Amino acid sequence: MTYPQDPSQDDDEYDRPSKTQKKKESHELQSLGEDLLTLPADRVAPLNLPEILLDAVKAAKKISNFEGRRRQMQYIGKLMRKVDPEPIKEAVAAFKLGHAKDSLALHQSERWRERLLAEDGALQEFIEQHAGIDVQQLRSLVRAARKDQANAPEQRSGRAFRELFQFIKAEQLKTEPEGDEANDEADE
Repeated sequence: MTYPQDPSQDDDEYDRPSKTQKKKESHELQSLGEDLLTLPADRVAPLNLPEILLDAVKAAKKISNFEGRRRQMQYIGKLMRKVDPEPIKEAVAAFKLGHAKDSLALHQSERWRERLLAEDGALQEFIEQHAGIDVQQLRSLVRAARKDQANAPEQRSGRAFRELFQFIKAEQLKTEPEGDEANDEADE
């Protein structure tokens, strides 16, 4: 004999998170713990993490055995359940963003070098965009890099390419902070 189920009992049954949801949250915290391992010590210190978690992170960095490291990461995930994950997520995101910005700046410098070597008009455009640049040194570096580029691959030294890249990168860094300040002022 079956009894009709009371609908209010069904609601009480699902008030707590499911096992799948708990496992998902646990894996997310473990993944965040792995990201925490990538942060340098000077970025971890301001997070004010519990001492036991800091010790577990230091130990995990030293473990090279796959299974031992996996178990240590599970332990870190367990410890992270007691900690607010938001500051850690923000620190990891800021660290990753910093790397992305550095990479973007290097790619921009590389594109400028390629343009300067390929076309004469790019030289004047670069000079206009970077006020106060040492034009004579830039022209000399471009000329040397073009001359080196004209040589056979076995005879190239690559020194002129590197020097031109370093010069462009330095000029980009000089003008970039000014651009950031201008963007900050425009936002206000």
